[in-house]
Amino acid sequence: MRKLLLTALNTVALVALAGVAFAAEAAPEVVSMTSLATAIGMAIAAAGCGLGQGLGLRAACEGTARNPEAGGKITVTLILGLAFIESLAIYALVVNLILLFANPFIG
Repeated sequence: MRKLLLTALNTVALVALAGVAFAAEAAPEVVSMTSLATAIGMAIAAAGCGLGQGLGLRAACEGTARNPEAGGKITVTLILGLAFIESLAIYALVVNLILLFANPFIG
């Protein structure tokens, strides 16, 4: 219940502050804040993808150690899963590059 309440309050806060962000004039502070936001966003995305890939690799190694005959199927599934996880980091990079070079908040 607490998690749902916090999620709802965060959503309301973000929606309430969106109008202020879009109404603001482009200033040098916006560029520096955008740069900081993209750096933090990419760091979080890379950390999350790294953790996900590490957990997936650990599980694949444990599965292969328990059942060596299933190693081929596990490897194929692992590579497919790692590709999906890495695509999330690439999407975050694309969004960050759009914010840096085609920033809609700068006039």
